[in-house]
Amino acid sequence: MKKILRVIFMLIFVGVIAACGATSEGDDDNTSTSELGDAVEVKHQLGTTVVTKNPQTIAVFDFASLDILDYFNVEVAALPQGNVPSYLSQYEDDQYQNAGTLFEPDFELLANLNPDLIIISGRTQEAYSDLEDLAPTIYLGIDTENYLDSFKENVSILAEIFGKEELATEAINQIEADIAEVVELVPDDKTGLIILTNDGSLSAYGRGSRFGLIHDELNVTPVTTDIESATHGQNISFEFVTKANPDYLFVMDRNAVTGGDFTAATTLDNELMNQTTAVENDQVTYLTPDYWYLSSGGIESVTQMIAEIKATFE
Repeated sequence: MKKILRVIFMLIFVGVIAACGATSEGDDDNTSTSELGDAVEVKHQLGTTVVTKNPQTIAVFDFASLDILDYFNVEVAALPQGNVPSYLSQYEDDQYQNAGTLFEPDFELLANLNPDLIIISGRTQEAYSDLEDLAPTIYLGIDTENYLDSFKENVSILAEIFGKEELATEAINQIEADIAEVVELVPDDKTGLIILTNDGSLSAYGRGSRFGLIHDELNVTPVTTDIESATHGQNISFEFVTKANPDYLFVMDRNAVTGGDFTAATTLDNELMNQTTAVENDQVTYLTPDYWYLSSGGIESVTQMIAEIKATFE
């Protein structure tokens, strides 16, 4: 009897290995999916996760994914309810459970919730292994160096899990059309600089950065190519901006999210900044933190991000 059981076990094991070998392959850094009947195998930056299609109880630790699920009309059960983007404020309601913070999930609540799927991104990645012990967990962060492709891949993964492929295709096609319209508007002979203000200090962002969509996809020429592609940007001075003298400034006000005594407008209101072409010609665009900082990579957020840059050049 034991020999028979061992034979059966080996046959099952071989079958599983064969099935895994038949799934699509890709680079370890890429996110991809493979069909497994009534489940989807998601290969992402932090591992490979098998997700049952149409999971019922979902915890979301990524506002871009929440944005996409909201667009798909998919209900979620729990999320971090602090700093929810204002356009998603309905998720602050008591019908949704507060699952801690983006950096510190409430593991006790999640254990009691017993979710079918947990979705995270960069701010929660340190907790991945612990979350994976509780429920299937997928990482859907944005690859800033390949922003548009990464965004489309994340939308497509969620569409496949929840059977929303048609909606996803329509949304992606519209966003690609919106990008093409902006590219036509952006002048080739003008330059731009993306800066973040925080407690009175400045950081600059260039190509391949978290706000690099402006340069990489919307075709705004960077005023300089010497900016580090760091998560928190490159620290710069007001003198740096004056010397670079961009035609357009794109400004992210971090204090609008974190609070504090400073605002971007008051930070930039000084003699050096007022000498720049961007300020003199009133070509300063204040980026909406809800879209660009809190939920970059959602369908609604990306749509509005593109619209803000389009309005700059219309």
